[in-house]
Amino acid sequence: MEQHLIRQPYQYARTALVEPDWRRLPGWRDVTVAQWRDAQWQRAHCVKNIRQLRAVAGELLAERFYQDLAADQAGFATMSMLLPPHMLNTMAPHATGGQEGFTEAFLADPVRRYMLPVASDRHPRWPSHPRAQRDSLHEAQMWVVEGLTRRYPTKVLAELVATCPQYCGHCTRMDLVGTSTPQVTKARLALRPVDRQELMLDYLKRTPGVRDVVVSGGDLANVPWPQLESFLLRLLELSSVRDIRLASKSVVGLPQHWLQPRVVQGLAKVAVVASRRSVNLAVHTHANHVQSVTPLVAEAARTLLDAGVRDVRNQGVLMRGVNATPGDLLDLCFALQGEANILPYYFYLCDMIPNAEHWRTPLHQAQRLQESIMGYLPGYATPRIVCDVPDVGKRWVHQAVAYDRERGISWWTKNYRTELETRAPDDADLDRRHPYFDPVDTLPEPGRRWWTEQSRPKDRP
Repeated sequence: MEQHLIRQPYQYARTALVEPDWRRLPGWRDVTVAQWRDAQWQRAHCVKNIRQLRAVAGELLAERFYQDLAADQAGFATMSMLLPPHMLNTMAPHATGGQEGFTEAFLADPVRRYMLPVASDRHPRWPSHPRAQRDSLHEAQMWVVEGLTRRYPTKVLAELVATCPQYCGHCTRMDLVGTSTPQVTKARLALRPVDRQELMLDYLKRTPGVRDVVVSGGDLANVPWPQLESFLLRLLELSSVRDIRLASKSVVGLPQHWLQPRVVQGLAKVAVVASRRSVNLAVHTHANHVQSVTPLVAEAARTLLDAGVRDVRNQGVLMRGVNATPGDLLDLCFALQGEANILPYYFYLCDMIPNAEHWRTPLHQAQRLQESIMGYLPGYATPRIVCDVPDVGKRWVHQAVAYDRERGISWWTKNYRTELETRAPDDADLDRRHPYFDPVDTLPEPGRRWWTEQSRPKDRP
């Protein structure tokens, strides 16, 4: 039989990227191409509330959708609504059939499911895991100065800002990022940005063992470019820093930002200095579904590479109803790698924050997905599926040292001390097993019953 006739579990076919026609939405019928490509127009027309969503969607969305959305914002949402037109436009791009057809397609849309959650998405019995925490990775507890998290011996995370151009429903930093919701009164960065950055730079000067700096937030696209450029150039003055990773979902959510001449020119200036000093400068972004990868996203990524960035990489999140199948992951990875010059890098298990259970996937499913995507992409472009274990850090999903499938508890170890442990070192630090938990609704009945018992309030003496 001819090789091309043999059916594979996944059938690759090169597919051109498409920018959905924003004029299909009533509120944007008169928006020009020049306006659409303008970053300031995109920011000025972000959808921040139900009234603004109605103005865009008009009669296409049924009233029941708005009621569902309002119920979620009142009772579950940990992130406020903030959708750039570019991101909203990738939802239900091919919906037909009038109001009912559009509403059904919009509700089922994978991008909508994590960018614009509604109450009916949430699990009715287990919206949160009993062990969920607002700062589930304890990043703030590991600050060495405000906003500078040191979880690993040689790497730090620098949070320059607590806002983004868009807010994802599953945000791991929901404790800090964005405006407060009825469910979450946000923590706040207390220092002025300039003072916070000075403290960060001073710490790094005094700590030459740190060689890798992830510059994030929030999102770097919300840091005024002159301020960001100054910080990066000063960071590059430190001979101990060998890797700088710029974290910005806006490459996917607001690609127009990275096409602005002043940003491109400034980044090129930083890239020249990084190259001269042999520092690896990369940009990390966040796409979770193939629909998010549009020609404008590809143009932004190509512009970053042309400016001198070494790599543009994707760090997605594995989520039920969004991308938790081999086909969905491979479709996304081929669009990223083959069409947009974005390297598939990581897919994280969705973190154990409140009201996230409907997104989270059990460890055994993630392990099967990792196996299922092997062999299709180039090895260097095959993403690793990782679990970010509290008190441990990132681990490949196959690195669990023990796993109780019935109760959904896995155990993990590490070969270094976190910042918290260095403050009070213990001989057992490197031997301790740390637990992680599957979503309760995915467990067999005995496991669900056990967690029901565990979550009941204990009688007080």
